[in-house]
This record gives sequence, structure tokens and C-alpha cells, in this order.
Amino acid sequence: MVELNGPDFSKSELIPAIAQDAETGVVLMMAWMNKESWEETLRTRRVCYYSRSRKKLWRKGEESGNVQELKAVYFDCDGDTILLKVNQIGKAACHEGYQSCFFRRIELDNHAVIVEGDRVFDPKTVYGKH
Repeated sequence: MVELNGPDFSKSELIPAIAQDAETGVVLMMAWMNKESWEETLRTRRVCYYSRSRKKLWRKGEESGNVQELKAVYFDCDGDTILLKVNQIGKAACHEGYQSCFFRRIELDNHAVIVEGDRVFDPKTVYGKH
């Protein structure tokens, strides 16, 4: 068995990173990290992801101000998933204005989509037209 010292970016350039509110345990979002965003996050203690759509580093909150301060970091037994415990500044991790990106729940009986929670901000005001 090989001892891992952190996520194994040799298996994949991008590793899923789950952000969880350090105080409440609410799962806020999932995004991707590459080695560069991982190292910046550890160095600055401000969460930085890799945006697959923009193909560049994405410093959480650079447009919205909803920054994530790193409080603790874990990685799984295979070194291919990261768990970030964060202080979510601005109360919303989701670009749609919700606290969590996981605000839609599927009813198991009828498969209806239920929106849980309230919008913390209006995305059109924060981001303009997208």
C-alpha cells in the first residue's frame, strides 16, 4: 500500500472537489481542481478551482464576492477526491444565488423537482446577462 501525501494528480489532471460549510456541514458545491489550483488554495487559504468551461483558474468569489476561506482539507483513500471545509463568505456558493448548488431535490415517489431554500442574491444583478 502506497502512502499518499495529498491528492494524486498523476492519475487525472482534474480532481473533483466538494466544498462543505465548516460550521453547518451543508454541502455547498462540487467543482474541479488541478494541481495549480490545489497549491494556490493551500498557499492562500482562499479556495481556487479550475474552470473547465473557461479553461483557467477560477478563484471562488472573484466576480460575486462570495469567497470561500479554507478551514480544513481532506482527500479520500484513493487520492482522487478532495473535501474542502470552508467558511462561505457572502452566504451563497451557487451562481444561481442559493446557499448550496444542491438546492433541487427529486421526490422519490413521483420524481417531481422540489426547490429547497431561498435565493440569497439575484444572479442577474451580480453577474449581468450570461
